[in-house]
Amino acid sequence: MRKRLIPKVQQDALSPGQAWLNLGEIAEVEISSEETTHPIESALLPGTSSGWRAAQPGDQTIRLRFYHPQSLRRIRLDFVEAQTERTQQYLLRWSPDDGQSYQEIARQQWNFSPEGSTSETEEHHVELPAVTLLELIITPDISGGDAIATLSQWKLA
Repeated sequence: MRKRLIPKVQQDALSPGQAWLNLGEIAEVEISSEETTHPIESALLPGTSSGWRAAQPGDQTIRLRFYHPQSLRRIRLDFVEAQTERTQQYLLRWSPDDGQSYQEIARQQWNFSPEGSTSETEEHHVELPAVTLLELIITPDISGGDAIATLSQWKLA
């Protein structure tokens, strides 16, 4: 019998010629709220690790407004919730015309549980030619509880 080891695929690896975009240089961010100890920069900029946290419960919106239209091929979202059991949903959408119209990229939901699933990473491989605005709407608890939205990391390539 022949056998061959399958090499481990590194989740964060980018293909040659592809690099994570420096969002601090190419976009302005709009947020519905943020906790002062967990600002949005902590989820968007390299070298930061605490992630973003909303200041109050309920739906939260994070918008990236690009200074110039961007071509996007990959979107990575990392969420961590180790304390509250809940079902979270997010809507990711983009606009080619500064928010006058939107096209949905993904709508996802999953369950967080302190005894089980405490983190979720979503990778979206896309072909978006001229993005002027990228919007993430997080519903931290679809049952309407008082959960606080968080985002560990948001990367684009």
